[in-house]
Amino acid sequence: MAEVIKMPKMSDTMEEGVIAAWLVKVGDSVKSGDILAEVETDKATMELESYEDGVLLHIGAQEQEAVPVDGVIAIIGEKGENIKELLESINSQDSNDKASPEITKAPDTDKSAPIVDASDIEATVITMPKMSDTMEEGTLAAWLKKVGDEVKSGDILAEVETDKATMELESYEDGVLLYVGVKEGESVPVDGVIAVIGAKDADYQKLLGAHVQISVPAEVGAPTKSAAVTPAEEVVTAVPVTSESSGSAEGRIKASPLARKLAAEKGYDLSQIEGSAENGRIVKRDVENFIPSAVPAATAAAAPVALPTVVGEESFEEIPVTQMRKTIAKRLAESKFTAPHFYVTMEINMDKAIEARKSMNEISPVKISFNDLILKATAAAIRQNPEVNISFFGDKMRKNHHIHIGVAVAVDEGLLVPVVRFADNKSLAHIAAEVKDLAKKAVEKKLQPSDWEGNTFTISNLGMFGVEEFTAIINPPDSCILAVGGIKPTAVVKDGQLVPGNVMKVTLSCDHRAVDGATGAAFLKTLKDILEDPVRILI
Repeated sequence: MAEVIKMPKMSDTMEEGVIAAWLVKVGDSVKSGDILAEVETDKATMELESYEDGVLLHIGAQEQEAVPVDGVIAIIGEKGENIKELLESINSQDSNDKASPEITKAPDTDKSAPIVDASDIEATVITMPKMSDTMEEGTLAAWLKKVGDEVKSGDILAEVETDKATMELESYEDGVLLYVGVKEGESVPVDGVIAVIGAKDADYQKLLGAHVQISVPAEVGAPTKSAAVTPAEEVVTAVPVTSESSGSAEGRIKASPLARKLAAEKGYDLSQIEGSAENGRIVKRDVENFIPSAVPAATAAAAPVALPTVVGEESFEEIPVTQMRKTIAKRLAESKFTAPHFYVTMEINMDKAIEARKSMNEISPVKISFNDLILKATAAAIRQNPEVNISFFGDKMRKNHHIHIGVAVAVDEGLLVPVVRFADNKSLAHIAAEVKDLAKKAVEKKLQPSDWEGNTFTISNLGMFGVEEFTAIINPPDSCILAVGGIKPTAVVKDGQLVPGNVMKVTLSCDHRAVDGATGAAFLKTLKDILEDPVRILI
């Protein structure tokens, strides 16, 4: 009997996995223990092992496709087995899962309102155009026409404030402004009705009723059969023109956006250029054909200095968000906006720590880094201040008696936090060797769940990049994370004298739901005492 292989949950934070590579193909014989595929999770690339014997009958996701946890990856069964009904069942279940929980039921056709026929109305509905790629609505800053005014193609109807600029709303219809759908200062969504322009006695109310039925049939449950739209019913979207002036309509200069831009680049005054397009509108060719020498000397002298034209090409590259980056974004956003962070910063004199590290490396089998020294000192400080070793779970807090320190490691796709377990019980050489091994596994994507789970406290060190000081976002469910800056040579006061010294700044981010300010300060004071006299690590 055929067995469905589903995407397993390979880590505590995993929500979906990407099929990095298939190691078998449809028709291949598979035995229990064989590796079917490589799956990229939010933390590592892992092998998907089969626990079934048989033939691979179906592949549910191609390479580089994402599959949610419990989503179908493959089907294994006997050679030649008919899996048609099984696939139909899976597809039916997927369709039900994706269906919207709220479905608007279409009303009975016999009871629905009759379709309004506006084909005989000589008028046009003007709607809000989409004036930028991010625009969702526009605000009517000012109407330049009022109901009853004659409107010609090319006239500016209103000024519209978008999310990026104030734009002019131009009409391409001739007629009378019969209706204004929004007042000054009010907002209109994209494609919302702004106005109606048409013959003086046109029944615009009937046209507006027809427009509602045409634009939102699905929402009101209107019949799916659509009537032919005549030119009189056609909804015209006004065309935006970048506004350069807020003066009256009488003093407004009609020019295309390209003509305005070109004139500004050349330092020309648009009022001196005669437009050749319809209604005297200035277009590109008018600016190009304009002769500056024809301008009176006084006017030319007042013109702005012409700036050189800078030629460039806009370009970008869209990069798919990896599973790791998705998880980092989700978890840290939840932490930042759920946990009330507060920060405590302290300076530490590292002179003795530098001397101690140099002495240790003379006899240590493994090279000890400053990060290893800080990790060991942090574990010792936690042992003396156990109140910072807290995990917060909403309705309860867990006071950890063991010390597992997560070490943030930067990789190509983001950040991983392998864990040094029982850090307070390990020697510096042991910690140095373990951290190097974990960092190598992280870069090579060979970390296992046991390598990144269970941290009770986290350290993030950016000192090696020349960063002097920063704050870090708490890695839940921890209640604290220590941000470590670089060691900076500076002048320090010693025995009342100003002498050269080496100072390092550390900042502790705390979840105020679990850790108080005095608790965080006491921990940093202990850490400072240990690093300024490293022999205390041995106690």
